[in-house]
Amino acid sequence: MAHSLGLKLYTLANRSNGAEPAERPSRPPGRLVWLHAPGPDAARTMLELARRLVDEDAVPVLLTCPAPIAPHEGVLVQPPPADHPAEARAFLDHWRPEVAVFSEGELRPALMALAEDRALPMLMADARVPRLLRRRDDWYPGLMRSTLAGFQRVLAVDEEAARSFRKAGALAVAVTGRMEEESAALPCSEPERAALARRLSTRPVWLAVDVPEAEEAAVIAAHRSVLLLLHRALLILVPKDLARADALAAALVAEGWSVARRSADEEPDGETEVFLADGGGEYGLWYRLAPVTFLGGTLLGEGCSRDPLEAAALGSALISGPKPGGHAGAHQRLARARAIRGIGSVGELSDAVGDLLAPDRAARLAQAAWAASSDGAEATEKVLAEIRRVMDGGG
Repeated sequence: MAHSLGLKLYTLANRSNGAEPAERPSRPPGRLVWLHAPGPDAARTMLELARRLVDEDAVPVLLTCPAPIAPHEGVLVQPPPADHPAEARAFLDHWRPEVAVFSEGELRPALMALAEDRALPMLMADARVPRLLRRRDDWYPGLMRSTLAGFQRVLAVDEEAARSFRKAGALAVAVTGRMEEESAALPCSEPERAALARRLSTRPVWLAVDVPEAEEAAVIAAHRSVLLLLHRALLILVPKDLARADALAAALVAEGWSVARRSADEEPDGETEVFLADGGGEYGLWYRLAPVTFLGGTLLGEGCSRDPLEAAALGSALISGPKPGGHAGAHQRLARARAIRGIGSVGELSDAVGDLLAPDRAARLAQAAWAASSDGAEATEKVLAEIRRVMDGGG
């Protein structure tokens, strides 16, 4: 009774907007695993899980996420349905998954009630904190408890998370750890990297990536301070808005800086102070060349526009201001691992760069960042084992 009352109140509070759902591609024949990620951070782990299922089990995977995700071979990427009975029913009728794997703790009560009615096995992976899809102050008696009771297994990241799920009503909870993510390492041209590495081999190099206009002066001021300590230091500057590259280059030259531009096929020589990486799309190259990376937008901008795990996976020590933008989860994870240097001012930026350009200090931070970006393989294996157990008919 509590479940039906809570679900009824929830459904009334989350009425369908009447919009037609997005057109869905055809369902692949045979078996299908449905994975759901509530956001971009969770999507990284679910993409790695999807890759393993496609490569090792030859099982098609449907991955839903409200945030945009780039297409991946063998993985159908779709937005999730609205959490209302009509939309959820149409979604399940079309895709007919054999098992549904949700992540982190997001609960979609209307959809999950229908899944339970259809005897669709449900797992919760990388579980952290249980929460209803739409957080409201409304009263939904017994809804979270009854929704969690429909899961065959909840696989929690740690014991604290496990306790929160047991307290909320989950019946079968195990601690498996944090799952492995799809590799964040970006590709680059190895001959290009080797040639530039030889050219820069004796110079201290730091990278400021996706720097918005509001931070350009701060980054240049920091580099000026760094040059007082390390007179041969080179700044690789990637502007966020490549359309500003001409104006930025002209301003730097007018101020007396020696500038080389990637878009003009210029290479940094011994006199170059700022290398303007305005060619676009070569982040993997810059992360490999620079032992220290400042994440643009985090100090005076609107937040980080690049995933910090990209630099971490390639061994660059990270510096970040207080604005993580859409990558708060990755920032928190790196901060917990003491794998990112936090700053709050322009003065602290120059101090951090000068400090981390000492090779031993950059190496320690980069090692911690790499470890934070690449662990979790054992937990992923455990989640895969649960999925396979369910698909083999295990209870």
